[in-house]
Amino acid sequence: MEHLETKNRVGLIVVLTGNGKGKTSSALGMVLRAVGHKLRVCIIQFMKGDLYCGEIDGVKWLAPLVEFHQTGKGFCGIQGNQIPYHEHRVNAQCAIELARDKIRSGLFEIVILDEINNALKLGLVDLPQVLELLDAKPPSLHLVLTGRDAHPEVCARAQTVTEMVEVKHAYRDGIEAQQGIDY
Repeated sequence: MEHLETKNRVGLIVVLTGNGKGKTSSALGMVLRAVGHKLRVCIIQFMKGDLYCGEIDGVKWLAPLVEFHQTGKGFCGIQGNQIPYHEHRVNAQCAIELARDKIRSGLFEIVILDEINNALKLGLVDLPQVLELLDAKPPSLHLVLTGRDAHPEVCARAQTVTEMVEVKHAYRDGIEAQQGIDY
């Protein structure tokens, strides 16, 4: 099987947003593809953290090419999360610092900021902070931002924006979240 090589590597800003399922799953698909090319990836989860998801252990199998950081305390204000807002904001601010360090480190070809769009919408991080991360991106680094409600200014700076649209979801029919599919 022939391997194609990109002649002129251009680091993209990719936004995965919308109300449909699959934003993080799409980003994790990119991780799997990147590892197949021996690219180094850093994943920083801004919101998740109070519930177990299979990707937590799944990405461990991809080390040392994948570095994973779960910085959040869960989804702020939903799914029974009782953590005070200010604690969510403190954690998100730490995630911004971590993201800044990883983006500038030169150690990765891809950095994924999982659920950063939600964190921005909820005011856990501020628009100038997110735009600063986009501006700090080295020319060859791919930066992936996931989560609902992506800010228009973030989308305007991205080269690729995909909006996931829910057409139908098992949850609406009373079917609980399924291991390996939903978490």
